[in-house]
Amino acid sequence: MHESVADYVAEHPKMAGVLFTALLLLTQAAPAAANAVVSNPGP
Repeated sequence: MHESVADYVAEHPKMAGVLFTALLLLTQAAPAAANAVVSNPGP
């Protein structure tokens, strides 16, 4: 078992790109989802 994320990425360098891409997508999706909820202010 890996002690930390740094140890895991050190053993699997390609996963650094996967983790970075996932983080990038999540940081872009959260504001878009928040804007969709606020777009209908109600009466």
